[in-house]
Amino acid sequence: MFYADMRRIVLTLFALLAAAAFTGHGQDLASELKGDVTFLSDPSMKGRATGEAGGQNAVFHIFRNFREAGLWTRVQSFEADGKQGHNVIGFTPGYFEDWIVVSAYFDGLGTVNDKSYPGADSNASGVAALLSLARQWPRNLGKTGIIYVAFDGHNVNMSGSEAFMKYLEQEGYPVRMAANMDIIGSTQSPVKEDRPDYLIILGSPGTNYQFFRCNIGIDLHLSYDYYGSARFTELFYKSMSDQKWFVQKKIPAVMFTSGITMDTNKMTDTPDKLDYEIMAKRVRLIERWIKSIL
Repeated sequence: MFYADMRRIVLTLFALLAAAAFTGHGQDLASELKGDVTFLSDPSMKGRATGEAGGQNAVFHIFRNFREAGLWTRVQSFEADGKQGHNVIGFTPGYFEDWIVVSAYFDGLGTVNDKSYPGADSNASGVAALLSLARQWPRNLGKTGIIYVAFDGHNVNMSGSEAFMKYLEQEGYPVRMAANMDIIGSTQSPVKEDRPDYLIILGSPGTNYQFFRCNIGIDLHLSYDYYGSARFTELFYKSMSDQKWFVQKKIPAVMFTSGITMDTNKMTDTPDKLDYEIMAKRVRLIERWIKSIL
């Protein structure tokens, strides 16, 4: 009992010190998001393929930003089809009864036939949103902590998120909810033609009213299916992105996306194609929602 109490005290003090050192956004959110997307999809990153130098550079960038945000940060290595993949994980410091996982994948298609695939929207946009949320993690956490994780290996059978799920189970982390961001920066595929300020939210029935409340003052057009198709809604939610492993374990999970575009998985998926003002609204909504469920 004594050692357990001392552990709680030490972890709480660490959390307070981390909060005191936190400086928040140093610039406009849209500019911050653009900066991260531009860095991650720069030609020097060569498409961020798993096991390649560009992917390693992305790991360093994410790790550094998690640590500077005051998170307890670690790298989880795993094998992905003969390659070495690396998830980057950031824990809010403290002692918690359960956890919420917030995620995005960072690996891209890499370079094929000497042609690089920048992967700005898919999924540097999701990682930029993840980093923004990590920088703004709530300092008044109660019994629930947050695990921010950037997955490698998405393009290798979603091996990174699968390895992360195994890690959670092995370490005994009780996860209450998962939120995954996959392609979140474009306005090219609006649900309604006259509403480029939109966000598609898939999963976790019963939370729509919370999103409605969190959207007050942001005023995005929210859609809770994939372009009106029940078949594609189920496909994207249960099979096509990294929240699938949480869904399989019957952990409530939400997927945020702005939808596949004509540039997805092409060399034309470049930073100039994204709408950073709308992306900033999406991030603010997700941030509000995360705080509302803690």
